[in-house]
Amino acid sequence: MKFPSRVAAMCILLLATASLATAQGVLDLDVGAPDRRDKTIALLLDGIVDTSDGAVLTPDEAAERLRSVRLLFVGESHASIDSHRAQTLIIEALLRSGRQVLVGLEMFPVTEQTSLDLWIDESPTEDEFVISSRWYEHWGYNWAYYREIFLSAQRAGARMFALNAPRHVVSAVRQKGIDNLSEEEAAYMPPRVDTDDAEHLRLFKSYFSDDDAMHAAMTDDQWRSMFAAQCTWDATMGYNAVRALQEHGDDDAIMVVIIGSGHVSYGLGIERQARNFFDGPTATMIPVQVTDSDGLRIDTVRASYANYVWGIPGEDATLYPSLGLSTRASTEAEGLSVLFAPDDSPGARAGIKAGDRLLSMDGQELADKEVFNRLMATKRWGDSLELTFDRGGETRTVSIALRRSR
Repeated sequence: MKFPSRVAAMCILLLATASLATAQGVLDLDVGAPDRRDKTIALLLDGIVDTSDGAVLTPDEAAERLRSVRLLFVGESHASIDSHRAQTLIIEALLRSGRQVLVGLEMFPVTEQTSLDLWIDESPTEDEFVISSRWYEHWGYNWAYYREIFLSAQRAGARMFALNAPRHVVSAVRQKGIDNLSEEEAAYMPPRVDTDDAEHLRLFKSYFSDDDAMHAAMTDDQWRSMFAAQCTWDATMGYNAVRALQEHGDDDAIMVVIIGSGHVSYGLGIERQARNFFDGPTATMIPVQVTDSDGLRIDTVRASYANYVWGIPGEDATLYPSLGLSTRASTEAEGLSVLFAPDDSPGARAGIKAGDRLLSMDGQELADKEVFNRLMATKRWGDSLELTFDRGGETRTVSIALRRSR
């Protein structure tokens, strides 16, 4: 199946923000595990709730309940510091329990595994690792969100594994479809991808708001293309996690996969795909903000949403600023093409639109996304930046004050 580039890009942007979609009812769908889908569970700030029985647990108590689990998928909102604190705490609790802990990462393609091995074996400085691993090229979110996870693993000697497909393979899938990949490209794909699950498709569609013009205009083929791309993404990371566990884990080891919540929710994404390659016990854990983006309290979550839900504080804004733009390298000239500029994003408020081509920030040429992301990582709320861009052949410059909306 071929995935049009714009459709695939929409899919990636969607799942990057999926865990924030509470206003669309994602937390309360009657899908997932049959024994839990008809129940709701109360959320508790700073508490881990086992959705099978409602027990409220500490990280150490949760680690004990996970004693038989070999694959644990822990969700996140990428720009939520409390999501990452929860991930760090459960990894540390599992380490204290005496088990071998392996950490799988959505953030890196498998081709970057050497950098992760060096992080554990040779303990480079953070700056050395961020540069040598090309963090801001592969991922883009501020390193500071994730640093405690990496430092904790490094201190414990817990091996970390890259799970994602290389970018050139993702592009090849997008351009010509899985069936037409070269032998070298196909080597990065899992042996099986399950694209036939009605509940997962329903969940996938729920991440779009009902009044979204893009959603309303999509054809069945576009939906299927997006969904197939998502399933391929989940299956690739699930397969790589299973393979790393089998090759590097002892009989009692647990692989903790750090990944966006949209891949984890209701067990329909990466967990479902991983079960095609692994018949051992698996579980899911998702940090959930107890207030939504409008400040309204979220009291309950559907029990099938995850095996464990961890209540974390709501956030009016991310800890570190972002322009909120989705970009890719321009195929026609230098700079970065803007794919999406959400109306409420700082970039859109400054006048940036989809179709613009970003040329420089603070006088530094934006040769690629790595440069853009690295420069943004130096900014804090209250700072400002100067962005030069091209619109229809006309070069413009705008000064952007990085201010939270409220």
